Amino acid sequence: MPKFAYTAVGPDGQTIEGTEKGESATVVELGLVERDLEVVKVEEKRGLMQFELTRKRVPRSEVMHFSRQLAVFIRAGIPILDAIEAIRDEATNTTFRTVLTEIGDALRGGDTLSAAVAVHEKVFPPYYVGILRSAELTGNIDTVLEQLAEYIERDLEARRKIVAALIYPAVVFVMSIATVLVLAIFVLPRFKRFFASLDAKLPLITRILLRMSNFAGHTWYFFVGAVLLLVLGYVLAMRREGGRVARDSVLLKLPVAGDVVMYAGIERFCRILGSMVRAGVPLPDAMEVTADATSNLVYRKGLTTARQAMIEGEGLARPLAATNLFPGVCRRMIRVGEETGTLDQQLETAAVYYDRELDYKIKRFT
Repeated sequence: MPKFAYTAVGPDGQTIEGTEKGESATVVELGLVERDLEVVKVEEKRGLMQFELTRKRVPRSEVMHFSRQLAVFIRAGIPILDAIEAIRDEATNTTFRTVLTEIGDALRGGDTLSAAVAVHEKVFPPYYVGILRSAELTGNIDTVLEQLAEYIERDLEARRKIVAALIYPAVVFVMSIATVLVLAIFVLPRFKRFFASLDAKLPLITRILLRMSNFAGHTWYFFVGAVLLLVLGYVLAMRREGGRVARDSVLLKLPVAGDVVMYAGIERFCRILGSMVRAGVPLPDAMEVTADATSNLVYRKGLTTARQAMIEGEGLARPLAATNLFPGVCRRMIRVGEETGTLDQQLETAAVYYDRELDYKIKRFT
């Protein structure tokens, strides 16, 4: 059970500081109030080693199961608070169990479900909160939660496919580099002594290989230093927005792999935007959340520019086409949906289409 450091004011007006154990900060705060203390601050206390070792992330699959279970409970007529407590008791992830406890405490305090969820932005992404907030206004929370669970499941499946596709080329690449290094540093020098004993003139290509092997064997520290400098340069570049934009731009231009990155980004864009539009989220807000949910910074900057043009009255299809980031099929589907008032349906159709195309691109990449 986590510890919380608190600062409170006693009945005599004196400031009291101490630590308490509890399932959440709200539970500790209620306990202090029961002791006639006026709470000033309550925050979780962690040691230096404990902070890094015990800090865990909540897998996205936990959010998927939570959404699906909560939808079933609400559809069965069970109150939201009771449903969340039941899900919390069955949760296996300790961090997520703490999150659900804090959500339950917030609901008892009068917050809405979307407001209670929004506090935990590292667990529930912005699009999740935005769709949930709109669902509360329309009263179809169970349906929207089921749709969110389906989207998260598709997103996880797409990520698994991409990771599975990258494993084989990565292994082959690493083994190839290792093989070349072993041949250059250990095998070829042995052949050099053998060829010297023959006293024969070697072909030019063989002489070049032997000299490269000799250079690599005697100056290995140079290659190690170069690799370390490259890694350090990459880490420093990734701390700047310009470096991350350059990286994402290069990824999109890679042969075959660039198509995988592009189709994954388009499928995610269509899926999130379609879900938010179907839930009744205003299009400018939906575009903002969708842009923030895009991991590729080139697409994020393009969507931000398109959103600004849309707010100025240019519609959606034309600004998206101006970014040159979306294929013709996607642009036409969005234009038809915009003109006929079926934007959510067209985006869902586009998401399904690009999901299938992504499967093909992944197989081709592999």
